[in-house]
Amino acid sequence: MLLTAVLALLVLIGLGLPVAAALAILGLLLAVIYSSAPLHLALPDIVWGNSTEFLLVAIPMFVFMGEILLRAGVARRMYESLTRWIGWLPGGLMHSNIGACALFAATSGSSVATAATVGTVAVPEIEKRGYNERLFLGTLTSGGTLGILIPPSINLIIFGLLTNTSVSALYLAGFLPGLLLAGIFSLTVIALCVLRPSWGGQPVRYSWRDRLDSLAGLLPPLLIFLVVVGSIYAGLATPTEAAALGVVISLLLATATRQLNVEMLRQAVEGTMRTTAMVMLIIVAAMFLNFVLGIIGLTQTLTTFIADLGWTPLQTLAAIIVFYLVLGCFLETLSMLITTTPLIAPIVVALGYDPVWFGIVLMVLLEMALLTPPIGINLYVVQSVRGAGRLKDVVYGTMPFLATMLVMVVVLIAWPEIALWLPGQFD
Repeated sequence: MLLTAVLALLVLIGLGLPVAAALAILGLLLAVIYSSAPLHLALPDIVWGNSTEFLLVAIPMFVFMGEILLRAGVARRMYESLTRWIGWLPGGLMHSNIGACALFAATSGSSVATAATVGTVAVPEIEKRGYNERLFLGTLTSGGTLGILIPPSINLIIFGLLTNTSVSALYLAGFLPGLLLAGIFSLTVIALCVLRPSWGGQPVRYSWRDRLDSLAGLLPPLLIFLVVVGSIYAGLATPTEAAALGVVISLLLATATRQLNVEMLRQAVEGTMRTTAMVMLIIVAAMFLNFVLGIIGLTQTLTTFIADLGWTPLQTLAAIIVFYLVLGCFLETLSMLITTTPLIAPIVVALGYDPVWFGIVLMVLLEMALLTPPIGINLYVVQSVRGAGRLKDVVYGTMPFLATMLVMVVVLIAWPEIALWLPGQFD
């Protein structure tokens, strides 16, 4: 049954079908083959039930907020401010890339939007300051992945919905690992630039007066982060309500910078509708597939099979990690999250692991999928922003950071309290 499902999914995706269509067709095929009941009759209820889920309203809100901030010029001012504060480190503006990605991730919730936005601002600096192009591009692809780990993350919302896990707890759990991963990225850059000083480009130097003057560029993303995430942590708002607050603040910021106009709003709304439609179609199709998998007994059968192997929890977890690393070469991140979580999460919880902790480990594994060819979306996003050269340059520059992320997974396994300490303070 599992082999049929996997092969059918690979064939459907290989045919070039949209992911949502592939998932829906797979659900219908499995229902016809393995169930005598007319499972397709449940599709309308599943579509309606999930498309009216209050928690999912946060997705278009966060997307809309990111679209407004992008067009209001917040990212450029933020990047210039970070350059003045951390550009003196070995590697120069590459640390600004990582820092800007971390800050923008804390406002947009999207890895692709983060990589595209910061990349647009940063790429012109490569030739201007003589950086090693591959490593510079690698900081953009890897830094962009922080968008699905640092709250407010759209992927954490979906994981919470699929596993009935508190989104507030997931947001708390993602904060410290996200900052730690950003720091490890910067340490990777420092180590490489110390070994190869020519890779670090021309040093940038600013006076303390310049740095203090630039602080205004950091205030908008910090303000939004405090309003959105702070309201959730303080118990003043649900994730959906906090997302709506974020939209209001982003509109006020766009007004203050005189960037708010009818055309800007039209573009932001259009981009939001396009992204939201894609995400919701995938979610609804995946929910139907998950319903079918539960009815035909595949979820329970797989859990029993894993238990009967007699492996230790750590051995099973290692096998799951390898599974995600391989799958990440062939599937897009959102598809991986939605299709595998209902199967894998029950196994991990049955092994005794905390679902909140696993949600964070899974986000790091999904981040790696954003960077692994041939499907790694962030590779293509940065290459598109770059607009010239070969894709393999982006791939080569990303490899050191893939290794760094694998180290991060090991660190989370060895010290799970990195993810669980902060949620524990709010119990």
